[in-house]
Amino acid sequence: MRIDRGLGQRVWAYVCSAPGTYLWLAVLFVTTVALHHMSPHFEQEFLRQRSTNIHELSNNPGRVLLQSAMWIDGGDWFPYEFLYVAFQYTVFHAQAERWLGTLRWLMVCVAAHVLATLISEGALLRAVHDGVVKHSAVNTLDIGVSYALAGVVGVLAYRIVAPWRYLYLAGVFFVYGEPLADSPTFTDLGHFVSVLIGLACYPLVLGRGPAWDPRETVSALRG
Repeated sequence: MRIDRGLGQRVWAYVCSAPGTYLWLAVLFVTTVALHHMSPHFEQEFLRQRSTNIHELSNNPGRVLLQSAMWIDGGDWFPYEFLYVAFQYTVFHAQAERWLGTLRWLMVCVAAHVLATLISEGALLRAVHDGVVKHSAVNTLDIGVSYALAGVVGVLAYRIVAPWRYLYLAGVFFVYGEPLADSPTFTDLGHFVSVLIGLACYPLVLGRGPAWDPRETVSALRG
């Protein structure tokens, strides 16, 4: 019992050290549960009205940019989709928030989510005007939190000391660049742009302490 209480206290302390991350995750849990109880047809129409597609951005840009970040298209896969998102939030968002502070972390998230959405949807609009894709693409379902995540993944490169930073970046560019080079979609473009936006947030990391050296962690674990 003493061990369990100590573990629970450590987990709670960790959650409290990244309040923005876990508050956002709590909202996603509630909305994912709600989606799980919707019929497939109603769910798609419901999400489309909260999607950052061209049609909704043209009519309600502020509303859909906010609301699209409150849902994940995974109601049919609950709780597995949510658990996967929770893992990503703990590994990346929580680490970034603890390092940068809640305000700076949120600035990275907002910049990546908003700018990558506008750039990718702008590219899609140009493709529609040029006849490259069908006009129905203006109503494509586009919700989720992946652009903000990609931005945070990008900015976390500055958290790691060189030369490990470059290995991390190589992995990041492979994960987000390979789909863009292979059979690109406008979402793939948005993800890659989000990583670049995260890297462009370098001014926000100044004064946040020395970079993390994995060798020191390994040495500490070895005792």
